[in-house]
Amino acid sequence: MGAGRTEPGTGRGEEPGTESGPAPAAAPPEPDIRTGAPDAPTGAPDASAGGPDARGRGSDASAGGPDAPDAVSDASAEKPDPRTASAPTPTPTRRAATPLRRLAGVWRRPALRWPRRIASALVLVLLLPPLGAGIALRVNYGGDPAAGTYTRHRDALWMGHAWVDGRKKDADVRALAARLRTTGVRDLYVHAGPLEHDGTLPESAYPRARWLIGAIHRELPGVRVQAWLGDELATEGPVGLHLERAATRAAVVRSAGQVLDAGFAGAHFDLEPLHSGDADYLSLLGDLRRVTRAHGALLSVAAHQIDPLPSLHSVWGGVTGHPKWWSQAFFGQVARRVDQIAVMSYDTALPLESLYGGYVAQQTSLALEVTPETTDLLMGMPFYYEDNMDHHGSAETVAAAVHGARLGLSRTDRTRENFGVAAYVDFAAREKDWAEYERGWVR
Repeated sequence: MGAGRTEPGTGRGEEPGTESGPAPAAAPPEPDIRTGAPDAPTGAPDASAGGPDARGRGSDASAGGPDAPDAVSDASAEKPDPRTASAPTPTPTRRAATPLRRLAGVWRRPALRWPRRIASALVLVLLLPPLGAGIALRVNYGGDPAAGTYTRHRDALWMGHAWVDGRKKDADVRALAARLRTTGVRDLYVHAGPLEHDGTLPESAYPRARWLIGAIHRELPGVRVQAWLGDELATEGPVGLHLERAATRAAVVRSAGQVLDAGFAGAHFDLEPLHSGDADYLSLLGDLRRVTRAHGALLSVAAHQIDPLPSLHSVWGGVTGHPKWWSQAFFGQVARRVDQIAVMSYDTALPLESLYGGYVAQQTSLALEVTPETTDLLMGMPFYYEDNMDHHGSAETVAAAVHGARLGLSRTDRTRENFGVAAYVDFAAREKDWAEYERGWVR
């Protein structure tokens, strides 16, 4: 992850920027979804400029003139006319055979006709699917959203740990309230973790929670403050939280009750990397739902993206060991067990804004198809800028995310009320991000 932002749930990175008021001696760190490690600044990629490959070709040229006439005594012998005299013909040179030319000659041999055909077919097999997918995403970004597909005032904002550890003050809450009053934000996911690897949560992690909740209720009546909890799962390595252990799941449930007792209106979980079909996760959600309902509170989760192609998570997981996506069926199973589900629809590695917007439109449609109407579905927006292999800041823009979400909503369920967008993350947001959100979605 780059400097200037961290990921939901698990990390220990620090928020950038100047905080108001003196910072505590040991301020809890900011979250990193995937690694739990501090964010490292990402430098701009090297750009090397190159020119065309100049290849000089020399040729022997023999210069010569017309044959000299024999000496004669006749003074009237004519000299060659420069207007009609032809230039001497240069001697052609032979190009030396290079290894590449020799290889090309071998490859053109008739005996290799079938290997050539097989190689060409393999190239087509490798290139046509991504080319076709790119065309489909670009087409998916075309057209205009339906009228009325704007905020339903069910949007959310992920917020950093500084809001509950003592770094934020009353003036910060007033500034936040001024920013949010004219938006559709109803839920604040405030980082109160991370969980320990055994599922427990020390109360020292959120010492100023009650102050924040009271201040938000005073400045923004109707806005709900949820505790954002998470940890790195031990699904792809030995270190992390083991959901397969019943004792660990029981500890996570107790941690949820703990933050609800502190006054939070809900518990928002982000556990990663979470593989599609994880039955232990579904069991945990069932236990958590009983606790949140007993407190009259919300259960919400941050969700992986859905397979853009059928079973892609299985193929990708088999090749890389990291199945990035969830199946659509598993997404629906999760959505039926929670009150809110927020898709982390960013970090897609797509290079163009039109492809990213088309991807968000597709993700929105896939999610709407399997999310119950009683569950709030939120599509994530990247309120940060990075340029790396996972996230191209020029492509993954708030404008493209909002337009894509509106297109997906228009095509699939344009009257759905329990729908919104979720902005990640408050401390990395730029004015440009807020402006694109308000212009494209709030109006």
